[in-house]
Amino acid sequence: MFTFTNVLAAIVTLGFSTATLADTVSTRNGEDTFFAGSQINQAVDTVGDTFMAARSVKVNGATQGDLHVSGLDVSVSADVIEDLYALGGTVIIRGAIAEDLAAAGFSLRTESSSITQGNARLMGNSVTIEGPVMGALSVMGRDVILNAAIKGDARILAQTLSFGPDAVVSGTLTYSLEEKMSVPDRVAATDRVIFERVSGGRVWEEWQEVSKDMPALPTFMSIMFGFAISLLFFLVLGALMLGFMPKRLSKMRRSIAQAPGQTLLLGVIGLSMLFGMVPIVGLTIVGLPFVPIVLLAIVVIWTLGYALGAYSVAMRLWLGLGGAVEPSSVARLLVLAAAIIFVALLNFIPFVGWVANYTLVLLGIGAMTRAVFQSMLGNPGVALDVDMKPIED
Repeated sequence: MFTFTNVLAAIVTLGFSTATLADTVSTRNGEDTFFAGSQINQAVDTVGDTFMAARSVKVNGATQGDLHVSGLDVSVSADVIEDLYALGGTVIIRGAIAEDLAAAGFSLRTESSSITQGNARLMGNSVTIEGPVMGALSVMGRDVILNAAIKGDARILAQTLSFGPDAVVSGTLTYSLEEKMSVPDRVAATDRVIFERVSGGRVWEEWQEVSKDMPALPTFMSIMFGFAISLLFFLVLGALMLGFMPKRLSKMRRSIAQAPGQTLLLGVIGLSMLFGMVPIVGLTIVGLPFVPIVLLAIVVIWTLGYALGAYSVAMRLWLGLGGAVEPSSVARLLVLAAAIIFVALLNFIPFVGWVANYTLVLLGIGAMTRAVFQSMLGNPGVALDVDMKPIED
């Protein structure tokens, strides 16, 4: 069953979850091919499965395996020899699919050139089906328009349903609405049409029926479980840092408090250097195998910078509120946990949450960049005059 886990793995592998890449980055693992970037306009000719993730994705060509695509704006014109999985805000399918199609989006459309030889499972706010389906069709949406030939059965759950001139269902048409509608005979004969009225109790049953093989939306408990795992990860990370490098951690924390503006600028410089290593390593040709390692390093440093920034800001607030100058390790971990929870709640505020998280990352990476520069240049110590007395500013 497909759950988009592989797409998420591709995003993490390529570092797309941590920053917007200016150019398309691609890598291979076995017969799998991964693409990530800000905007992807790619002609593919791949042997195995293909994974693509970006803000805007336009893909054409052909792939011999499965095609997995996710983004805000998704357009698939590629022919897929196996299954196609697409997830996005706006999704348009134009290519032919030799096996099954599973797609979800706020606005979802399959065009007449998109012929699905297997089953099609579609979900969205607005769903328009113009591409013929040789197998069964399952649709869940607010407004559904069917204007294509369906060789197998069709099951549709919608608030509004309409049929275009090319709509034909050769199998059984089962539709679920609040009120029964008149289905034209040209779409399906009366004895092959089943109406199931939508009620509060039936909605969830229909959801499970339609979305068996669709990417599932996370439940509240799964979201809370994921947050708990993330919080536990940062607490373990904080405990390791406090245990193995307490003095260095304290020094970096104080550097943020003493010069936040300078540290923020150093964070921009450090992050720019990290991302600049990707094309530089790739251009050496011999360094191409190391590009995934560089991307993984970006993810690791981004995570460490986020934890360090959150911890430093939280400790500054702790001291400002009259907390102990040298609290215990347990108190430090509790301060870090409170910071992670507070920043996570900020994510529910549009734009503000993103800015807060990104600022913490820059502060943390800036402190690490300062430490690296100081270790490379050495500590000049106190400047003395010829009489071995400190020089006054």
